[in-house]
Amino acid sequence: MLELRDIHFRYAHPVLSGVTLEVRAGEVVALLGANGAGKSTLLAVAAGLLRPSLGEALLDGREITSMSRREAARLLALVAQSGEVRFPLTALEYALAGRFAHVAAIGFDRPEDIEIVREALAATDALQFASRRFNELSSGERQRVVLSRALAQQPRVLLLDEPTANADLAHQVSLLELVRSLARDRNPGVLIVTHEINLAAEFADRVALLKGGRLIACGPTRDVMTAENLSECFETPLLVDLHPHSGNPRVSLIRRGIL
Repeated sequence: MLELRDIHFRYAHPVLSGVTLEVRAGEVVALLGANGAGKSTLLAVAAGLLRPSLGEALLDGREITSMSRREAARLLALVAQSGEVRFPLTALEYALAGRFAHVAAIGFDRPEDIEIVREALAATDALQFASRRFNELSSGERQRVVLSRALAQQPRVLLLDEPTANADLAHQVSLLELVRSLARDRNPGVLIVTHEINLAAEFADRVALLKGGRLIACGPTRDVMTAENLSECFETPLLVDLHPHSGNPRVSLIRRGIL
């Protein structure tokens, strides 16, 4: 569904250098890397918000920058970290914006659109906030509403930039379980940027490691999430063993000076 081919991007200096990555239907790919590695920039290129200086971003076989925003929004949804909005919208009204690509250019919200949005809010445990002002919610509550808006788009590709930021542990797990089940049941491809390494190990099918704008490893979670790869990616000594219940990689910090 999503293919990034030899992506290069620069501001005053190079940010991405030759990144090639694909996201297939029905899978979850976690993009990991230190701050400044280029993760959010790559996500913006994938969403068509930035045009690469070299390379191409293909959505369903077409360059995404050649599509109208409405056309692209029928296929792809981007979940960025939430902030305040300038208008006094309720959570329901905010999430309804996710339906704009599926309705006429001018018109009222249809009952079926409202029902789809309420189902999306319920899926993220945010229906209880439907009538509350978006700006009155906590940062973690807002993030769940933002994800609801993306689900309401019914996309074929879902891009998530730190979707669990500011959420407590229970909602981090529930949100990622939702994303995992969504990929399995509705078949979208999911690319997720996260700093939660151990959660990525539990919920991702494949992992891509980005360092200094270059992809240093990409593949099945157990193959990529080794102590050698992760220690290189984050430039800090890490221990990787297997979780006793899931058998997935489990990452622990090795504190310098402690034997």
